[in-house]
Amino acid sequence: MTETVQTGERKWEGGGSSRIPFWAYTDADIYRRELERFFYAGHWCYIGLEAEIPNPGDFKRTAVGERSVIATRAADGAIHVVENVCAHRGVQFCREKFGNRKDFTCPYHQWNYDLKGNLIGVPFRRGVKQDGKVNGGMPADFDPKQHGLTQLKVACRNGVIFASFDHDVPTLEDYLGPTILRYFDRLFNGRKLTILGYNRQRIPGNWKLMQENIKDPYHPGLLHTWFVTFGLWRADNRSELKMDDQFRHAAMISTRGTGGKGEVTSGVTSFKEQMTLHDDRFLDVVQEPWWEGPTAVLMTLFPSVIIQQQVNSVSTRHIQPAGPDAFDFVWTHFGFEDDAPEMTQRRLRQANLFGPAGFVSADDGEVIEFSQQGFGRKQDGRTLAELGGRDIGNTDHMVTETLIRGMYDYWRRVMEV
Repeated sequence: MTETVQTGERKWEGGGSSRIPFWAYTDADIYRRELERFFYAGHWCYIGLEAEIPNPGDFKRTAVGERSVIATRAADGAIHVVENVCAHRGVQFCREKFGNRKDFTCPYHQWNYDLKGNLIGVPFRRGVKQDGKVNGGMPADFDPKQHGLTQLKVACRNGVIFASFDHDVPTLEDYLGPTILRYFDRLFNGRKLTILGYNRQRIPGNWKLMQENIKDPYHPGLLHTWFVTFGLWRADNRSELKMDDQFRHAAMISTRGTGGKGEVTSGVTSFKEQMTLHDDRFLDVVQEPWWEGPTAVLMTLFPSVIIQQQVNSVSTRHIQPAGPDAFDFVWTHFGFEDDAPEMTQRRLRQANLFGPAGFVSADDGEVIEFSQQGFGRKQDGRTLAELGGRDIGNTDHMVTETLIRGMYDYWRRVMEV
């Protein structure tokens, strides 16, 4: 049986989630509704790592959806997240990415806020004396407590910071669910983190395409020469796909194989049997105790972050939408304070697989751009995510698009499409 579900002028053909209409990636009204329902209400969004603001007074400017926010560490060590919009005239007053200060002052009219977002100073609040009388000033009933910065709800777990504009959002633990929480705590297990560096790029594609990309185990062994040739991620690797009970978050779990020629490389143009490295230290993989077996676990926490362990390289990838057809993508590469110097160098070396010019990830940014170009030129088109069938569920293999179907099942419910 086929049904048509309609929202405004848009129709989703069919009752499932395996055929995604192109307008889901291009329509401006749909995009605005996504921001409101996924980024500004009902969901936790990634902010950063506590190691980025280790000292009292430290701050980091970032984004939730399209809205600029600032994460701060107050004098008492507590972490706060406030919107980067002055309560007076709406100025985005903080322009630095990182810094340390005791308070924030808007440059326009010098309204002053503490690191928790409370308004603590208003110039000429009580007017100015002139010719024996007081001129101007704020109304007598003006209450600074009512005019602070917008303060977000904050949750920190094992060194990772999340925030939400919605103060009625469920706990972070309930939001992630026990299955995904297990893999989250596998990486973020309480060891102190250390920041190794950043990559940043703007990708000309819809933000959901990056969530899809890391919910898609179909492409890595076909698109990425590095993965299929050296065995880091291939269809014949031992693997599992896991979701939370609402299908919004996912984990792709894989154990590295030996690489080389085989059934999964037959006819695959990205497989380069004769390919060798000038520096084979890029494949200097050392098993770490916390791995518990898998050599790669990629988590997509909907809607805003990907958490990656790919052999010894560990990072977060922050998705920051910038319109229906673009998003900023910020990589934070990290390690652990108790890493030996050799392990730190290994993590940095392997990080060259990722980021805008990474041996692997450059491919993803390019195909996302190509996808968006296709969507924009064929408004009545649709994508097909039916590898492995049309059902949704966890699997013990990666020859399936079940995680993408799961995400759009959730997307349709929340978006009421």
